[in-house]
Amino acid sequence: MTFSLKTGVALAALAVFAAGVSVPVRPAEAQTLLERIFKGPEQRRREREAAFRAQQLEGERQQIEAQQSASPKPVIRVAGPSYFTYKPDRLVVVDFARIADPVITGALTVNGFPALGLDPFAEGRAALQDLKLRALEDVAAAVIEQYSTYPAYLWVAGTGVTESARSVLAVLADAESVGLSPADYAVLLPSEAFDVARGGERQKELMRFEMALSVAVASYILDADRGRVDPNRISGYHDFKRKSPDVVSSLRSVATAPDAGVALLAQNPKGAHFAALVAGLKALQAAQEGARIVIAEGLLLKPGQINPELANVMAAIALRGSDALKVDHALLLASYAGKPDYDEELVDLVKAFQKENGLSADGVIGAMTVRKLVGVSNAEKIEKIHVALEQARWLPGEFAGRRVFINQPAFTATYYNDGKPELAMRVVVGTKANQTNFFDDEIETVEFNPYWGVPQSILINEMLPKLRRDPSYLDRLGYEVVSGGKAVSSSAINWNAVGKGSGIGVRQPPSGDNALGELKILFPNTHAIYMHDTPSKSLFAKDMRAFSHGCVRLQDPRAMAAAVLGTTVEDIGRQIAGGANKAVSVPTRIAVHVAYFTAWPNEAGEVEFFDDVYGRDSFVRKALDATTAVRQQQS
Repeated sequence: MTFSLKTGVALAALAVFAAGVSVPVRPAEAQTLLERIFKGPEQRRREREAAFRAQQLEGERQQIEAQQSASPKPVIRVAGPSYFTYKPDRLVVVDFARIADPVITGALTVNGFPALGLDPFAEGRAALQDLKLRALEDVAAAVIEQYSTYPAYLWVAGTGVTESARSVLAVLADAESVGLSPADYAVLLPSEAFDVARGGERQKELMRFEMALSVAVASYILDADRGRVDPNRISGYHDFKRKSPDVVSSLRSVATAPDAGVALLAQNPKGAHFAALVAGLKALQAAQEGARIVIAEGLLLKPGQINPELANVMAAIALRGSDALKVDHALLLASYAGKPDYDEELVDLVKAFQKENGLSADGVIGAMTVRKLVGVSNAEKIEKIHVALEQARWLPGEFAGRRVFINQPAFTATYYNDGKPELAMRVVVGTKANQTNFFDDEIETVEFNPYWGVPQSILINEMLPKLRRDPSYLDRLGYEVVSGGKAVSSSAINWNAVGKGSGIGVRQPPSGDNALGELKILFPNTHAIYMHDTPSKSLFAKDMRAFSHGCVRLQDPRAMAAAVLGTTVEDIGRQIAGGANKAVSVPTRIAVHVAYFTAWPNEAGEVEFFDDVYGRDSFVRKALDATTAVRQQQS
């Protein structure tokens, strides 16, 4: 018997009728009833999946409600690097017992005849048994290696010291002229007079001098090349691989040079920048302190205001203004009688002074203008140069001919080609809370129409509070959010549960208001610092330009990109106009120095002085003082 769908329906209806049940059935309801009675496998599968999905959604809804009703995860701020209490290099006792005995391969001879007992160095070795000298570990190792390899005097001849010894002693005594400490290298000359009958004692005296001078010369070589302090122990903002000069080779070359003093002095950086700093230090030490006008600290005087401090301002302009400015405003300067009214005529004079000193000529007398009016004392300048001479040793002794030099306190970036400056511009660097690091690197890439990957410090410290109030905040700004490797909507993230190390990524696509502007110039480093464009052009007009989150904003990014890529500004414009995000490698890598000098020579070789925007000089001075203290205690 064949059982069809129609037959089944009929039988079912007949069974209901036979049971005596009256069921009024409308057409639609009849269809539903039939579907319930005769469901196919596919339909039942879809129903099970729908029920399971509904259960999942309800669970997720309850979980989100529970998270949102709970207290937000506390915001743990992402902090920047720290400044440290400086720990100087310690001195060790030079273990002269480790100087190997010479291997005798044949008897010493003079004119072909045996000359046993005529080796002065061997005669003086007895002095090493009780000789106590302390030195840096690298210096101690170098001295032991030198005399184990070549057991002979470097600074002694016969019964006296050599001219080379006297020459290097003069350089060591004058170490302050290159920013080092003469006390670190002090060695006493042996007496000129001696008893011939006590020749053995004389050789011991000469041996003690020999070793002391070699330790001093080796110490000078090390300090002159790499500096007296390790910058990475000053703060997390300093990032340098400490230099490791070949002290043994240098010691030997100095001792055997035609003029040992000149050879020793040459261990200092050889660049024109270092020579200019040394010359500037010498000039300041010889100069007498000039007259200075005192202006009240914290003065802020705007056009139209009245302030009795204006008299000191005028006196300072008369003292420090250029001859040209004084000629142009001679009548005003001669007739000024101390009135406190900051009127239009005086404002024009102040603007002229500001302009010739590289300040914003707005007539407002604030901190930057006051500093130019008061000037920096000679003593302060000398301190700044001392710090600069130390810091210069952390950089290459001679700069590459093609390079970019950024000086943060000066707020400038300069591109050099063949050792000559071809391009200079204003820059914006990090705020005091988001300081730009001090390090060397190499430019590798220029990226056009860049994405801006929001640093975790900005996401956590600045964006997260806003996102907890308004989860769609980033969606409205057009930012892209990534969670678990997938792009998601900002409003889909439970920002109350987000904190440090959450793995949430945020980036801003290329656009007219992108934080990086049209391009960025990359020199990959652990600090995520690079040079870039910015839509905030107005900041370049300010005198103090520490406003960024740490990266270096360029006043003319197209010109800098053209320089490092070796192309034209017009070509850079065409690359940007294409609109595509594109990275272009520089033809050859270019050295970049993200430096921090409050004293640095200009292209004319004259040392200029800048404000210590991050207060770093004091930490360098503390490190130098700590080094001096340790060396004096252990000498």
